[in-house]
Amino acid sequence: QVQLAESGGGSVLPGDSLTLSCAASGLTFARYGMGWFRQPPGKEREYVAADVTSGGLTHYAKSVKGRFTVFRDNAKNTVYLQMNSLKPEDTAVYYCAARPYGSSFLMRSQYEYWGQGTQVSVSS
Repeated sequence: QVQLAESGGGSVLPGDSLTLSCAASGLTFARYGMGWFRQPPGKEREYVAADVTSGGLTHYAKSVKGRFTVFRDNAKNTVYLQMNSLKPEDTAVYYCAARPYGSSFLMRSQYEYWGQGTQVSVSS
């Protein structure tokens, strides 16, 4: 049984940093590209970031580029999302998801497995 478990969310001030973790089990982690999505209150789930290739290429939504960094540790079956300079508009439930490498990293439908999400709240 595949499980993705996010952790690291919380309530922070604007300008603070957080690092989210997503621990995977039940799948051959190195064969899957990992993505991060988020769902702000009252809005649709949106793409945030992903590792595009197994060689380390990454991609970010325009709203987070330059502030967020996605990286993974295959030895720990874990992907991370380092979030710096957080803004109130980053408030959302953040989800990690797994898709086979080679499939579109932007399309939610290409992700086979999803975590339960972790809440990030940015407010003064």
